[in-house]
Amino acid sequence: MSEAKKVIVIDDEPDICRAVAQTLTLHHYQVDWFTSAEKVLPLLNTQWDGVIIADINMPNMDGLEFLIKAFEIDAQLAIILLTGHGDISLAVESMRKGAYDFLEKPFATDTFIDSVKRAQDHRNLVLENRRLREELDAQSGPGPRVLGNHPKIKELRRTLTRVKDTPANVMIMGETGVGKELVARFLHDHSKRAKGPFVVLDCGAIPDELMDRELFGDYKLNPPPNKHSPSGKIVAADRGTLLLDNIENLSPGAQMKFLRFLEEKQLRSIGSNECMAVDVRVLSSSTSDIQALVDQGQFRADLYYRLNVIHVRVPPLRERVEDISLLFENFLRLASSRYQIRAPRPTLNQKAWLQTHTWPGNIRELRNVAERFVLTGDHSVFGAGESDSDLSLNLSMAEQVNRFEKTLIHDALKRCAGRLKSVHAQLNIPRKTLYEKMQKYGLDKNDYKNDL
Repeated sequence: MSEAKKVIVIDDEPDICRAVAQTLTLHHYQVDWFTSAEKVLPLLNTQWDGVIIADINMPNMDGLEFLIKAFEIDAQLAIILLTGHGDISLAVESMRKGAYDFLEKPFATDTFIDSVKRAQDHRNLVLENRRLREELDAQSGPGPRVLGNHPKIKELRRTLTRVKDTPANVMIMGETGVGKELVARFLHDHSKRAKGPFVVLDCGAIPDELMDRELFGDYKLNPPPNKHSPSGKIVAADRGTLLLDNIENLSPGAQMKFLRFLEEKQLRSIGSNECMAVDVRVLSSSTSDIQALVDQGQFRADLYYRLNVIHVRVPPLRERVEDISLLFENFLRLASSRYQIRAPRPTLNQKAWLQTHTWPGNIRELRNVAERFVLTGDHSVFGAGESDSDLSLNLSMAEQVNRFEKTLIHDALKRCAGRLKSVHAQLNIPRKTLYEKMQKYGLDKNDYKNDL
């Protein structure tokens, strides 16, 4: 997306066009102006990344007609309408039809520039969301997806793509919640083994005394004629993939037996003297430093080398902050589809919170926030568990003032059930200022109409 701040000005009076253009140029905007709205329409498209300022009263095609035709090209263009005295009802109608803002002439320069800046921010957000959706669509397909555009994620995808069809064992490392099992599923579902079973054994959830039975099966529990089909996870994964999650918890005895299986590709279950060949690709995952456990004598070095033929690390969210918006958008869509609920849209402040939160639970925590947001529509999920004082420590004075101001307006809207006349009377601020503040903070009066 271009960084240039583009503005198109439309007014049938050239002197007004020049004056507006001069003001914008002084504030570092790139300005083109026209005295005819018809000439502007061919310049617009869904990727146009600027702001359009148009007078309402113009011959041939007035501002309202231009608005309607422009929205046929892209219904999310950022259009500000300029009005003269007596045009307020027409301006309100324009706002209902989707205009970003309207300004009554003459207007203060600061008010004008602030409106243009907010409109530009809005357009940037629209285009950014579209880019994220396009990236999601581009990475969509059968099976799980490893989403993200951070260099570490791109390198991870390249590695997984290179090794997915090899028989090599893969060790997947990463913090809790980063998506290690998803990476394992990606390897399985995109490999030649995709039609075979994908079996997961959480080594940390099985007591040591039951580990052998769970992993290798028990002949005593599966007597003839089923003696060649013991009930362990290894046999269950035959011709497919076995994921040993939390591999660091594998008991010493099970480590020795599993090493023998990897070397011989033969399985002997408990209580049986017979061996059977099993074709399994083994993936393992851990949050621990297995090499350190090897150095401390807590994990077999020979087994570690067998399991760690290919080593991949899944980075935590804090190392790939630029991917958070993409992932959150994906989780909103998935939750919306799963629960058949239209996903609410996060505000700019909430999107900023997503970028600054430390995400100790990583992707699992991010998915949880998205699902709760879809299910409840409760905006408090952004920052749940953190006190206002904790959050304020990381905020500038201006940001803290904005938080306080937004809270005041939110509370007034709730008390007045969205009735703006009552709100601006209670807060003792002009109606126009109230509109501007509500737009700034992403507050919609319709969200409060059922609060009484």
